[in-house]
Amino acid sequence: MRPAGRAETESLYFRYPHFDPPADRASLTVHRPVAIVGAGPVGMVAALGLAREGIRSVLFDAKATFNDGSRAICVARQSYRILDRLGVLAPFLGKSLGWTTGRSFYRGRQILEFHMPDGPDEKYRPMYNLEQQYIEQFLWDAIAREPLIDARWQSAVTAVADTGDGVRVSVRDPLGAYDLTADWCLAADGARSAVRTMRGKRLKGENYEGRYVIADLKMAHDYPTIRRALFDPDCRRGGTILVHKQPDDIWRIDYQLRDGEDEAEAIREENVRASVAAVLQELGYDGAWDLEWWSIYSANTLALDDYRDGRVFFIGDSAHIVPIFGVRGLNNGIADADNIAWKLARVLKGAAGAALLDSYSPERRGATLDVFANASKSARFMTPPTAGWQLMRDAALNLSLRHAWAGELANPRQMTPYTYVDSPIVAPDDPTFGAGAAPGAVLPEARVGDGFLSDRLGPGFTLITTDAGLAGALDRPDLTVVALAPETDAARTLEMGPNSAYLVRPDTHIAARWRVATAAAVRDALDLAAGGVPE
Repeated sequence: MRPAGRAETESLYFRYPHFDPPADRASLTVHRPVAIVGAGPVGMVAALGLAREGIRSVLFDAKATFNDGSRAICVARQSYRILDRLGVLAPFLGKSLGWTTGRSFYRGRQILEFHMPDGPDEKYRPMYNLEQQYIEQFLWDAIAREPLIDARWQSAVTAVADTGDGVRVSVRDPLGAYDLTADWCLAADGARSAVRTMRGKRLKGENYEGRYVIADLKMAHDYPTIRRALFDPDCRRGGTILVHKQPDDIWRIDYQLRDGEDEAEAIREENVRASVAAVLQELGYDGAWDLEWWSIYSANTLALDDYRDGRVFFIGDSAHIVPIFGVRGLNNGIADADNIAWKLARVLKGAAGAALLDSYSPERRGATLDVFANASKSARFMTPPTAGWQLMRDAALNLSLRHAWAGELANPRQMTPYTYVDSPIVAPDDPTFGAGAAPGAVLPEARVGDGFLSDRLGPGFTLITTDAGLAGALDRPDLTVVALAPETDAARTLEMGPNSAYLVRPDTHIAARWRVATAAAVRDALDLAAGGVPE
């Protein structure tokens, strides 16, 4: 919602573009390998991931511009790694605000300061704040330069029907209606997914009682980029407030509504302004500010039973809805897009067996359930669902005034990449490894010379090895070999001996590792990670 007198996309800091429907009607019905429904961040990442592999796609969105408001604002380190591999990261780094620290307060007193893992061996900070309009703008700029992506705005998908060997997508735009066929469809059309409804699918899970108003405002406040959580503040007794700094002097304030507080009244502009003013007074800010945008949300943990329906894959919020606590929504969706893009591309190119696609749902739904487990803990603390939870939460907060260990209960448990421990395409671990990153985990970052280990990874699979002779025994077109000396920092990080090896997937998750590697073992792991030998 915007303040009175402002248009829907009239922003204090961002100029929204306007996209017309496709004027060239001659090629609208040409078959495409992949149809993507939804041109938000998740759909655009999927399209760019496919294009990176040489796969054409058509991208539909019913709107004429980007999503309004800042919405998702916290982008995790792993998402920046994905954007880096897509070759689109430079504007993100130039605009976003990196951060490592969070502070929690109870009745005005600080009870916790947490620091996310960081250091000189990491290429990126743990978290970056950036308004979603810029996220979409930067991804769109890359798509506009990409000839393999056919983007169609003001184009509502009205049906997705099976054809046996693909799907038929029905589309309506202001200039008319048409059908096209595609081999595969990716549904990235958000929490109110029309494709999900068309396919008769339903999200299942839990709804939490806590309701929050999101308010974006513009103010020149010099507080550092630190995530702040205020429990039971004077300005909103019994509630919780979250505060984040964003670029362009934009600040996000999320404040919890009281039980029984009427939503319609709460989101009236004068009431939002009064609530924001009270929060700013609580923060000790008495300068000028202006309201940019606001909305309302509640915390939910909802997901599909299966993220695949024949030739249709659900990615992002069309597949799952998670609480904002721990900033897992957008980042989880970007990981979905990254996961399905490399798999779908290899199947379409005949470089992998069709069974590879069967791994998408167990891997990414497993990641969602892990998010639920962690985010639910945060949600129960932030918005206690019962009187019993409220009693325990309040007791912990009171204890935190005297005992530091109790303050740790207010830690939001920021998102970390999921380990695909039960994936059908990940090899069992070598039991001689004592620790380190096991198969299924994301490859840890490490320094290699003046750069980073991630910079050495190839576009497909990568074999990192300390065995110089192993590379000569392998001749695979989709395999990059990175040789490390056993005494390097990177080799020590990975606990590698003189004949060790790690096989890394295109999404930088580890497919297999060996203390003593052989060419035959690497070939078997490659075949497994590719879903079997293509027919």
